Amino acid sequence: MNHAQKRLAFLLLFAPFFLWILLLIVLPHIGVFILSVKEKVGMGVYEYGLGNYIEFFNEPVYWNTLLRTAVMSIFVTIVTLIIGFPIAYYIAKIARQRAKAGLFLLCLIPLWVSDLVRSFGWIVLLRETGIVSSFLQYIGLVDGPVEFLYNDATVVVGLVYTVMLFMIVPLVTTLDGMDDSLIEAGFNLGGSRLTVLRRIIIPYAMPGIISGCIVVFMLTAGSYLTPILLGGKNSQWFTEQIYEQFITRFNWESGAAFGVLLLIFTSITVWIGLRLSGQTLSSTVAKT
Repeated sequence: MNHAQKRLAFLLLFAPFFLWILLLIVLPHIGVFILSVKEKVGMGVYEYGLGNYIEFFNEPVYWNTLLRTAVMSIFVTIVTLIIGFPIAYYIAKIARQRAKAGLFLLCLIPLWVSDLVRSFGWIVLLRETGIVSSFLQYIGLVDGPVEFLYNDATVVVGLVYTVMLFMIVPLVTTLDGMDDSLIEAGFNLGGSRLTVLRRIIIPYAMPGIISGCIVVFMLTAGSYLTPILLGGKNSQWFTEQIYEQFITRFNWESGAAFGVLLLIFTSITVWIGLRLSGQTLSSTVAKT
């Protein structure tokens, strides 16, 4: 096969992928950005400007909600990493080969149903007349019904449960490629478990940690159903503001501006995380 044929084969193989990226990601984002810089000045009359962005910064409710969403998303990412890392390490380094498939299957179970069904499952468990409240009354720990819904703790639990798999998979992939002799050498040199974890395992797993954190943070910040259903009106999630602008107020220009700001804000947060960890996006993707 000559050079021209190889090039043609490459283009044919990757054409569906390029079309998918162009039609479903690049063009819609360009369209949203163009819509975000349009200002309605009359019936069916628009001018280009930054009025929608200025409106966002002039209204404290909007940027306070964005900051709150970012802080909550970072907290969910940290909790997911703390819970997911031991699970991933067990699957990659301790579990037998046959058990790995079963453990992965257990991690996949939450994704067998939609976000809506998962959220309603939590509502059945945690509502005032739900299973948890009834059980606590039955064993005498509480005197009356207890409402566990519509607070930040419930939202965090629901989000961690939803995104856990996206943290475990890149961690398992990275740790699975780690030579066991590195860990044995650490212990042979007198290192404690904490030292081996801090000096050998975590640095080796850092690409998987960063990759998992990026995916989990992005999914959490862009989540809609779980914060709304479990947090109610108290959730104050930024995607709710975007939905309100698009659907309730029919103000597509402001909704588009909010969407662009969310994308920029999350991208900057990811960039800061990469800089603080000393990683690059290309090296992280290449090793996971």
